[in-house]
Amino acid sequence: MVVGLRHFTDRDGGGAGEPVLDAGSGEELMHVQPGVSIALANRPPESPGTLYISTKQVMWLSDVDRAKGYAVDFLSLSLHAISRDPEAYSSPCIYTQIETEADEDESEGSDAEGDQIFDLTKITEMRLIPTDPSQLDTLFQIFCECAELNPEPIEEEDGEEHNWVFNADQIENQDAEGEDSEWNFSHNPTNTIGHSNGNHDLAQSVLELQINDQRFEDAEEMEHESHRSNDERSPSA
Repeated sequence: MVVGLRHFTDRDGGGAGEPVLDAGSGEELMHVQPGVSIALANRPPESPGTLYISTKQVMWLSDVDRAKGYAVDFLSLSLHAISRDPEAYSSPCIYTQIETEADEDESEGSDAEGDQIFDLTKITEMRLIPTDPSQLDTLFQIFCECAELNPEPIEEEDGEEHNWVFNADQIENQDAEGEDSEWNFSHNPTNTIGHSNGNHDLAQSVLELQINDQRFEDAEEMEHESHRSNDERSPSA
């Protein structure tokens, strides 16, 4: 499930300290960067706050309004990059794209009631603007490290993991029975020939080569035996 950007105001110290992390799931704080403004979609930047980067999410907390803050999981970030081009944006920043489940035809970040409330589920772009642009490379590197800690889950087709091994006899049976028959599986982890992770063509191609080699060897042996039989039947000179 894609969560996207969300409001976040959970702080230690009675709402005045660092963000509360989910220590039970192993979340750890990786970096704290004060003096960072945040700009959501095409809205103007918020007043500077503090950026917190954990092993699971990016959090921004306002230094002016203790009740204002945002967070987004790394699993919801589809892209992050350094932007220094003034034609792309007026200030050097970390540019991110956010995956959401909002309808595409709905206007991004449209206000629900005037300019005070807007729907975070429609925000697909976020810019983090440090007052010290020299920190951009450090922030980018930390983003990269944390993104690697949160790889995108691999969706299994039909709820099953296809990790197949076929042997030569099974491929021959498949060809004989027709295209509508089911594959037979051999759970031999030591047999890497024809091992496929959802790729039938790869397994079949490798094993067909093995089958053809075996057939060639059988034909050679039969021809050799035929010659030997003829020699044994021929009269002696």
